[in-house]
Amino acid sequence: DNCTPADLLDYAIVESDESTGVFPTDAQGNPLPSVSFDCQEVGTQTVQLWSRDAAGNADYCETYVIVQDPNFFCTPGTNATVAGILATEVNEGVEESSVQLSGTHPALPPASMFDLSNDQGVYAFPNAVPFGMNYTVTPLKDDNPLNGVTTFDLVLISKHILGLEALGSPYKMIAADANKSNSITTFDIVELRKLILGIYTELPNNTSWRFVDKGWNFTNATNPFVDQIPEFKSVADIQSNQVADNFVGVKVGDVNGSAIANALMQVDDRTSGTLLFDVEDRTVRAGETFAVTFTAAEQVIGYQYTLNLKGLEVLDIEPGEGMKTNNFAVFADAITTSFDVPAGSVAAPKFTVHFRAETDGRLSKLLGVSSRITKAEAHRNGQRLDVALRFNGTTVSGVGFELYQNTPNPWVNRTQIGFHLPEAAEATLTVFDETGRLLYTQTGDFAKGYNAFTVDRAQVSGSGALFYKVATDKDSDVKTMIQMK
Repeated sequence: DNCTPADLLDYAIVESDESTGVFPTDAQGNPLPSVSFDCQEVGTQTVQLWSRDAAGNADYCETYVIVQDPNFFCTPGTNATVAGILATEVNEGVEESSVQLSGTHPALPPASMFDLSNDQGVYAFPNAVPFGMNYTVTPLKDDNPLNGVTTFDLVLISKHILGLEALGSPYKMIAADANKSNSITTFDIVELRKLILGIYTELPNNTSWRFVDKGWNFTNATNPFVDQIPEFKSVADIQSNQVADNFVGVKVGDVNGSAIANALMQVDDRTSGTLLFDVEDRTVRAGETFAVTFTAAEQVIGYQYTLNLKGLEVLDIEPGEGMKTNNFAVFADAITTSFDVPAGSVAAPKFTVHFRAETDGRLSKLLGVSSRITKAEAHRNGQRLDVALRFNGTTVSGVGFELYQNTPNPWVNRTQIGFHLPEAAEATLTVFDETGRLLYTQTGDFAKGYNAFTVDRAQVSGSGALFYKVATDKDSDVKTMIQMK
């Protein structure tokens, strides 16, 4: 009747095939608050959720419950079950990690099997390992190496190396060892910076993730490298289910815990301000060579961004105080930069770029901040900032509309499609196959800045090369992704 206060509404739940079509109650007329399932109902079960107001009006919606048997009580047999959880140090499940189980048996051929961890990090080989087998479980995840890796991580690693502030966890130290040398040195910072700048697409001597036996006790928590790090688990002569072969997932390069380990996690890209780089605007002519100085308006502890170039050729870069040439990378139509300000520095960062103009135009139209190669962000006293250019002290140009590559890609069960909005807007995602057939669409209201759509395998019926488009009333872009069976 639209008049009953919310706290006086009655709610109930019932399995759909047991519904009588009226509000579910027990023998005493009380609403049924729960349903129970047994081993015969493992899998997807449809239920009705009912509501009833004070006037006796009632209605329901239908949804489903996925009944799981994580300890495999429902699947007894002559074989053992091996299972476990891959989770970060803060217990976030690491999704879509490949887990290999290999084993030998005195009377059977060698075995090798694989599973993918779900969004809670769970993997399982139910009723699959013959009793008496010797087996080894080894997790692997080597995608999206930039996940959680920013210049702020370099600041923290540098403080650890200088003895100013220890990383404080053996797992963070393993994450800092980018070149897998069993030590933390400035070379790790060099390798990670190449990744941030887009010079590397992956770390040459390391995987994106490492997994450490959760049962391992570090003999020296301040130096986890004194012993060989156990990145697999082995069991000899298995005689019972092993459902706690757990690992701690370590995202290489991410020492502040910002990596997104599964699609259930939300990206927190809130910013508390903008770091402006002041530039003198002017008109340039085709063929003219000139220098442009980019001066930060304030001191920060680190920053990174992509500088888009339109009709400008880079001739040379003059690093500013405390900078080196390896704080920059040059591409055909962009410059990327990453700089962690040295401790004790008081000067605002600045650098100069020498250009040759390939076209006539104003600098404010030929230069722009972007996140398409190196994500634009800065850090100040634990706060994340946007980055923008300010021309002649008045005109501010920040990151505009941008559509990013989905991660992970290729993907199996779930992927995220990130995009940046220059202002709050309604955005629509469409996914279609190579023939143009529409597979999926979703619309939502999004805030200014970074946002993401999550796409589940159950929502997309195609596979192979797919296209996705994100559009607002002002902008749109299309990219390709790979969906694997």
